[in-house]
Amino acid sequence: QVQLVETGGGLVQAGGSLRLSCAASGSIFSINAMGWYRQAPGKQRELVATITSGGSGNYADSVKGRFTISRDTAKNTVYVQMNDLKPEDTAVYYCNAYLRRSGSSYYINYWGQGTQVTVSS
Repeated sequence: QVQLVETGGGLVQAGGSLRLSCAASGSIFSINAMGWYRQAPGKQRELVATITSGGSGNYADSVKGRFTISRDTAKNTVYVQMNDLKPEDTAVYYCNAYLRRSGSSYYINYWGQGTQVTVSS
């Protein structure tokens, strides 16, 4: 089995910062891209940021310059540092990993359970 566990969500005032972490564990052969997505009430899930196995990041326009994604390949962990948070950043944040399980020949997407981020004005 493979698990993705997110930590670091919470309540913060506008202008504040949070750091989310997501650790992948289980029978993992290799991980390609990892990323963060979010879903606000009544809205579709949207991309926040992704990072390749080589460390190249990609960001939604709405978070560029405020969020920074990083990963620790040895720990199968991805992070997102979120600065200058705004009320519109309020959402459930989900971790994603495109990975290959041990004994498998192909890559598939796995998702974490989500962590709530609430930004008060």
